[in-house]
Amino acid sequence: MLTRVVVAPSGFKESLSAEAAADAIAAGVRRVLPDAELDLVPLVDGGEGTAVALAAATGGRLVTVPATGPVGETLGAHFALLGSGDTAVVEMAAVAGLSLVPRDLRDPGATTTYGVGELIRSALDRGVRRIIVGCGDSGTSDGGAGALQALGARLLDERGEELPVGGRELTRLHRIDPRGLDTRLADVELRVACNPYNVLCGERGVARVFGPQKGATPEQVEQLSAGLENWAFVLTRDVAVPDTDLRYGPGTGASGGLGAGLAALGARLLPRFDVLLDHLDLDARLARADLVVTAEGALDHQTPRGKVPAEVARRAKLYGRPVLALAGTLGEGAHEVPGVDACHGILPAPMELAEALLRAGELLTDATERALRMIVLGMRLPLVPQAVQADVSGTQRPSSVR
Repeated sequence: MLTRVVVAPSGFKESLSAEAAADAIAAGVRRVLPDAELDLVPLVDGGEGTAVALAAATGGRLVTVPATGPVGETLGAHFALLGSGDTAVVEMAAVAGLSLVPRDLRDPGATTTYGVGELIRSALDRGVRRIIVGCGDSGTSDGGAGALQALGARLLDERGEELPVGGRELTRLHRIDPRGLDTRLADVELRVACNPYNVLCGERGVARVFGPQKGATPEQVEQLSAGLENWAFVLTRDVAVPDTDLRYGPGTGASGGLGAGLAALGARLLPRFDVLLDHLDLDARLARADLVVTAEGALDHQTPRGKVPAEVARRAKLYGRPVLALAGTLGEGAHEVPGVDACHGILPAPMELAEALLRAGELLTDATERALRMIVLGMRLPLVPQAVQADVSGTQRPSSVR
């Protein structure tokens, strides 16, 4: 019997927050299992919703402050003070996320992480001893240059003039003057919660992998890649902690290279789930489940590379729990995510992307209901006796139709 269901989804980019996704799934579960105990665990990966979720989970609070957005406008951003009082969570997406970049202004060569540095400064003003920077859902590709500028570093060209913000300017970077960096950085522990698979440079560098998603043309991708190569060289020479690999180190490409910029200041780049999920007591909650339902916008061959459904499935399997994954789209490799026992797309029929984004909550609820009804039906079917299985085996070739 399915008496306890853990609902542990990620958010759906530009559509549903993790909390909204969890609520939508829960509504679908209740249509089929009205008496089941539901444990909603909206999961954060460092991107949108991270500060809100961790503030709620720890009894902390959000601090709202003005900061510079990704296209240079001043906006009301926020960071979290956790319940312990000594730790702040700066969610880069809250001030430099892709959702904050209007579609007609999506140029990752121009957007900036300057506001991230401003939020770090605001957290320092609160006297915290630890700052966690959540990386994900970024609309930038400036290597964290803007954040360092906000923290007091001067980025200079060959004539000694300061560079404007934006990733495209990094090809002109000649020298970094770190003397103005906020001295309080030396007194705090700076952690970056990131996807360790993302690196700054090379063929799998962040500009080539994620630049097109942020609006970069092929020519701009090459320009950004060259700029980040130069950024890594100058940053390593003028600022970085010795023996820090800013080009290929795990996580250096996080959030358009913000990981590299903060690593140069001595930040520890850590797998995001190791940093974030401990605050949610996820393992203990999975251990008590009869069924685990997770979800994300896309399930495909990239999912095992640090995405929420793969991490939920990995942890659930430590306790032998079955896992259902729901997704907006099922791509190549969706049926091969380790630990996921079944997956189900939420679209009942082809539709325009704009409509799917608008109706995502409704579609996710309906898809959950469909999937749960199939699971319940399967639980009610009588087992086929072994003898019958032996008699029919090999009498008909399995259908190749999926």
